[in-house]
Formats: sequence, C-alpha cells, structure tokens
Amino acid sequence: MRVAVVDIGTNSTRLLIAEVDRATGGVEPVLRRSEVTRLGDGVDSGGTLSDEAVARVLRTLAAYRAEIDSHGCEANLAVLTSAVRDAANGGAFATRVRDEFGLDARILSGDEEAQLTFLGAMAGRPESDDPTVVIDIGGGSTEFVIGRGRMAGFHVSLPAGVVRMSERHIHSDPPAPEELQNLAMDVRAIFSEGLPPQERAAVALGIAVAGTATSAAAMDQELDPYDPERVHGYPLALGTVELLLARLAGMTEAERRNVTGLHPDRAPTIVAGMILLSEAMRAFDLEEIEVSEHDILYGGALRLAGVG
Repeated sequence: MRVAVVDIGTNSTRLLIAEVDRATGGVEPVLRRSEVTRLGDGVDSGGTLSDEAVARVLRTLAAYRAEIDSHGCEANLAVLTSAVRDAANGGAFATRVRDEFGLDARILSGDEEAQLTFLGAMAGRPESDDPTVVIDIGGGSTEFVIGRGRMAGFHVSLPAGVVRMSERHIHSDPPAPEELQNLAMDVRAIFSEGLPPQERAAVALGIAVAGTATSAAAMDQELDPYDPERVHGYPLALGTVELLLARLAGMTEAERRNVTGLHPDRAPTIVAGMILLSEAMRAFDLEEIEVSEHDILYGGALRLAGVG
C-alpha cells in the first residue's frame, strides 16, 4: 500500500511517501523531503503561530501535495505536534491544512506523538526484550517512550525542544557560557521532573530519532551530501555529543552554517539540540545511543496501512 505522511513540526516540515507491506510491516521509502520551516517561532513567548511561519509551512505543503499526487498515494496523514498543540490558533491552522491541501491533518496529543514515534523507531528492528527508550527531540518538546519489543509502555512529552529552549535562553552569538549553563539547568530540571527514576533505571538501550540526532551522526562522519544509509543505525557516544556541543557553541551562527554534515537551516538551534541530547543521555545513564532514521513518519505510515 502506498501512503504519504507529512510531519508538521515546530522546526521542520517533512514528507515520507512509502510502500508499506501489511503482511510483514515493512516500510520501503519512495520519496523523502524535509524543509526547516520553523513554525514554532515565537510560540513559547507569544502563544500563537505567526503569519510568516504559517506562510513558510503552506508553501512547503503546496510542493508536498504535488509530490503526493504524482506518486499515486492511496492514503495520507499529516501529523501536527508541539507548536500547533500549544498555539491558540493551532486549530484554525489545522483546518487550513485539511481544506487547502486535502491532507488528513491531526493535532496529536503528546501521548499519541510518543506512541507513533515508538512504532516507527521499532520498524525493521529485531525483536528484543531489552527495555528501550526512544528519544525524539523536536522543536517545541522532547518525547521519551520506553518499551520492549513492539510494545510501548511509559511515555511522556516534555516541554523542552530546540526552538523553545533557544528562544528562552540563547541571546548572544556565539552563546555566552552562562546562557548555555542556564539552558542545561532548565532542561535537566524538566527531564528530572518528568522522568520517574524507576523508569530511567530500567532502560538498557537508547534510540534517538529526528533532526538533532541525525545531524549529530552526519557531523561526526562529516557527511556531504547527507546519506541516510550511513546515519541510520550509527552509534553515537555521549563523549562525541559533548565534543560536538563544545565545537558548535564556540562558533557564530554564520560559522555553524558551514559545518559539514549540518543543514544550514539548523544552525540557529543545533546548540540547544546538543544540550538536549546530552542531557537526555545522562538522564538514562547512557554512554551511547543508536541514531535512527525511522521515526514518527514511519509510525504514521504503518498506522495508515493498519499495521501496529
């Protein structure tokens, strides 16, 4: 079954067109697209989606709709996450997405987002009884899902993402040391409050999905151009994340735009992303995580096909 899934996130808008094998649960990508649209600009402070941010997303959706039509998709789903959940005008924006682009737009709760993310991250993996945490660092929030095999258990969406934390704490270029310290302290407190100690202690394996983790893997390998085959499954050590953070935090935004392996549009938020990733690993006492290209887009594709 050929399906299309659009993820309208706080920082980026992404498209996956894929063939899903209902018998095996296999997902074979046909087309992937990603644009940094920063829908969440200003939502943390102002409470609404700005006209400029909405316009960026709508332009991207027009291009995605053309791709969906040309690839003969049988079903589609658009998932709207943290920025739209939090914005006073989020519901009106979702209606526009449905009416103007014919997309089945759904504002996901934090729990729904976590469940789809776990479903996607486990796609194609061998069965294992090891308690696994899937870490999804977004623009407005970070999702943690703990489960075994294909079954998600504890899951939580916490209000700490790369756009939200950057807007809240980083006001210098390059960031001042005290800004980095305050950002890390804020993230640590949010994670500590939202992640019960007994859940953290049980985890044996960590999988990180989405742009912060995939960018870290690409930067560590100095990939140019980006190669999803070399990113998927890449082991990323905590020490490597800390080295990347120190390197990136010492640069201006203009300098970060030229870092090999980092998409230039992620330069404004990648420092916050590296802090979020390192604090997430510390929260679960993980010295290494596995980076995955399989995330909420894969979960949405499987759900559309009636798998999982």
